[in-house]
Amino acid sequence: MQNPAVGAAESLGRQLPSHADLNLLRTFLAVYRSGSFTAAAPLLGLSQPTVTAQIRSLEQQTGRELFTRLPRGVEPTPLADELAGQVAEPLDALASLEGGSGPLAGRTAPVHLAGPSELLCVRVLPALVPLIADGVRLRVAQGLPEPLLEELRSGRHDLVIATRRPRGGSLASTPLADEEYVLVASPGWAERAAGDDVCTALREVPLVTYAADLPIVRRYWRTVFGRQLTARAAVSVPNLYAVLSAVNAGAGYSVLPRSLCQEYLDSGRLVRLHEPEEPPLNTLFLVQRPGSDTNPDVARVREHLRAAARGW
Repeated sequence: MQNPAVGAAESLGRQLPSHADLNLLRTFLAVYRSGSFTAAAPLLGLSQPTVTAQIRSLEQQTGRELFTRLPRGVEPTPLADELAGQVAEPLDALASLEGGSGPLAGRTAPVHLAGPSELLCVRVLPALVPLIADGVRLRVAQGLPEPLLEELRSGRHDLVIATRRPRGGSLASTPLADEEYVLVASPGWAERAAGDDVCTALREVPLVTYAADLPIVRRYWRTVFGRQLTARAAVSVPNLYAVLSAVNAGAGYSVLPRSLCQEYLDSGRLVRLHEPEEPPLNTLFLVQRPGSDTNPDVARVREHLRAAARGW
């Protein structure tokens, strides 16, 4: 049987030019995952100028820029995304076979976690407080499911919480929790919209939504009322916290995750306009990057989230 270390090294060699130095690739991956030369330096045990010089050397070897330099940190180029996708798993495998030491494995590496911004703030980060107090370091990113999953495939994230199951079988995912959606408005609008036929009553109430194509509200109308939504958005803003703020201020009605607005419902600042027998649910999935278990803190975060999600 072939030694796994040899197999990983041969795999890495097939993917890259022979002149690519393994140390340069380790430096590249540390910068890619940490988001800056400065953050990568202590992970690698190098000075920041050395990290900069090594990335410049690798860019000279590839003949193209790998990172766009920003006022704070760096932004990977498409080439960097592609390169990270090629080298992350073999380098993680080598780090694991070396005993889990170094900047790419073990407790020294931060856990890169990503998901919807509202869920991260309301559920995820509060749930991970005990691990943070125990020394786990997190690097958190927010965004939409498909871009985050593509970044996970390229090695930029270790764990992604997605609002839909990843397509294909290349990524392992497990159901994390079901998120309930509720139809809400401020008390003033709720009083004006009271009636037996909620859909008819809401025709004169402005609709607030986070996307112009109204995906959440359309789904609610289809699954709960069994009809097409005909309303147009009075306000569209790409952030559910902003939608919540607008509805709470009296801008109109919307459909929101219960986790986001439960406090407002409990205090009476928002009113639930309809209580269906079977409320619409959206399943959240926890997706893990292959090879990321070489960092034991990834497994700790994963299991802690799964345990916490039982109470969501």
